[in-house]
Amino acid sequence: MTSTRSASLFARHRDRLWAVALRTMGNPEDAADGLQDGMIAAFRRAGSYRGDAAVTTWLHRVVVNACLDRIRASKIRRLEALPDDVEDRGTVVATAVHDDQPEAVAEDAERRRRVLDALATPPLEQRAALVLVDMEGYPVAEVAEMLGCAEGTVKSRCSRGRTSSGRAADRPPPAGR
Repeated sequence: MTSTRSASLFARHRDRLWAVALRTMGNPEDAADGLQDGMIAAFRRAGSYRGDAAVTTWLHRVVVNACLDRIRASKIRRLEALPDDVEDRGTVVATAVHDDQPEAVAEDAERRRRVLDALATPPLEQRAALVLVDMEGYPVAEVAEMLGCAEGTVKSRCSRGRTSSGRAADRPPPAGR
């Protein structure tokens, strides 16, 4: 694959790849590293792409695997807040502003913190399935291809991840927060 073709391919998919990397890694710095590792791996392995899956599916699998490898290698278990301008599918959107409603701002910040804390709870495989299915909206069959496992495995990882995340979200916030 030529560098021009890879740049074009990356440009077409960058927002969704960034969103997956960000939600998998939990913070922009690690997500950028994971995405970069994934894109380098995709460029190097482009010749081995067999066409069994859509290019998008293959790219997402490479990026998710690169992120999970990075997490495993560094044993990262922390999760920092996402930037305020990152929303669904990694696109930049206007953030709701509550200039005259400080309570609403505080509630939004607390809800965001609890969701991110809850997402940090499940094991990596469950978190990857949750991010791709529940947050990114991919069909279970496509996620199974991305993660290299059976559809039933994706469903069970999502179910277990939701249960684990739900328990974490139901816990009261630690004192001082």
